[in-house]
Amino acid sequence: MVRQPAEVTPDYWDEACRHLSKRDRVMKKLIPQFGEARLQSRGDAFTTLARSIVGQQISVKAAQSVWDRLAAVLEATSTKVLPSAVLSQPVEQLRGAGLSARKVEYLNDLAQHFEAGRVHVRQWTQMDDEAIIDELVAIRGIGRWTAEMFLIFHLMRPNVLPLDDLGLLKGISQNYFSGEPVSRAEARELGEAWAPYRSVATWYIWRSLDPLPVDY
Repeated sequence: MVRQPAEVTPDYWDEACRHLSKRDRVMKKLIPQFGEARLQSRGDAFTTLARSIVGQQISVKAAQSVWDRLAAVLEATSTKVLPSAVLSQPVEQLRGAGLSARKVEYLNDLAQHFEAGRVHVRQWTQMDDEAIIDELVAIRGIGRWTAEMFLIFHLMRPNVLPLDDLGLLKGISQNYFSGEPVSRAEARELGEAWAPYRSVATWYIWRSLDPLPVDY
């Protein structure tokens, strides 16, 4: 019998759900609708960020197709790609997987940051969210939104509120403001009541728009 790797889920989730249900009338109704569903982390840091670059501005299906071709070019599995493998390939080979010239530049910059130790992966557990975001946005092709998605889905940080996320703003509009447009300032103010578990509340807001688990 093949043992499946254990899924990594946040140990704070149940406490977060209790906290949010006490503090917020919408969360009290929303959370029970999704049963035992939990945020899950998968993959390693470099692979997760590389996938985010590959997937920019194309559909999920197209992104998976390009990613699979890239993994084949790099002679890697689809779940783990190494920075050294990216750097060892000529631009033409990477372009041949279906990547634009700009995305090849971004992937190479990402790989160089990891290889040179300019991102401090082993220190991230001791670093606060903004310090990690600062490291990540110094990489070409990674903006604040991508860095925040990484904090939520890979590092499973509990208190991230991604105000640049259109789905979050749409979900807040539908659940709290009867569909009226919501500003970033209004979303930030609402999110203060969710602290210190704003990531968890955000995840449930996403689920209210799409019952399928959010994956990154």
